[in-house]
Amino acid sequence: MHTTDLLRLAALVFTAVTCVVLGDTAGKVLTSGGVDPVIVAWARFGLGALVLLPLSGLRLTELSIARDWRVWLRAGFVTAGISCILTALRTEPIANVFGAFFVGPGVSYVIAVLFLGERPSPLRSLLLGLGFIGVMLVVKPGFGVSFGLFYALAAGCFYGAYLAMTRTVAGSYRPRLLLMSQLLIGTLLLTPMGLSVEMPTLDWTIFTLLSLSALGSAVGNYILVVVNKTAEASLIAPLVYSQLISATVLGVVVFGEWPDVISLCGLGLILLSGFGSLLAHQRATPL
Repeated sequence: MHTTDLLRLAALVFTAVTCVVLGDTAGKVLTSGGVDPVIVAWARFGLGALVLLPLSGLRLTELSIARDWRVWLRAGFVTAGISCILTALRTEPIANVFGAFFVGPGVSYVIAVLFLGERPSPLRSLLLGLGFIGVMLVVKPGFGVSFGLFYALAAGCFYGAYLAMTRTVAGSYRPRLLLMSQLLIGTLLLTPMGLSVEMPTLDWTIFTLLSLSALGSAVGNYILVVVNKTAEASLIAPLVYSQLISATVLGVVVFGEWPDVISLCGLGLILLSGFGSLLAHQRATPL
């Protein structure tokens, strides 16, 4: 891939992940204000499904996807991950939450090696280990680690499992169908819990924030689906680490949350790991 194409790809991915972070920022405002994270997650999946359904090209013959247990497990992982990250955002700085969340690529890596038969290069393994050290600097286990960051780590673990399951079904279904399946199944899975918790008074402020949370996530994921049609997943994955830049900036601008020095070092290592993987990919791939 030429430099111009790579820059264009990087801009699209950064736009996508920034939309997702905007959605999570709205979610943090809601949960910090007392709205239950389950309600925010439920609205995110439900409103996202309504927005993207006209764009999905869903056909009646494709409803047979509901018989595939792998699709349900994949959707269950992403549903649990989003519920956990919204719970973490209720009490934790947004940059730290995303830093802990990036344990996900490591989980996906281990699953791919143990169960999918993948054999990543030694350099990629080294860079992934560097990213894991960064995550540990953000989380600081044993040195005042907070309960909220455990939810962020759980979200990352669920996301890593979701990535691994995506690899197992990606060749069987088109991307927009997979996206719709996780939104619809997520809505279904969260409905019993959503009905069991206290509903907020739906004023214009809460409605706007719920809509922003849902639309930010939906638009961001839709852009990523489109990008995945034109570029390899191994090339896109490192670019997703740019999400940390958006999370840090929005954390400072919206909430006045500055990561401490150790957390900043950890975030830097995570970014170095991600973009180092990108450079390694470029060197190994002929133009």
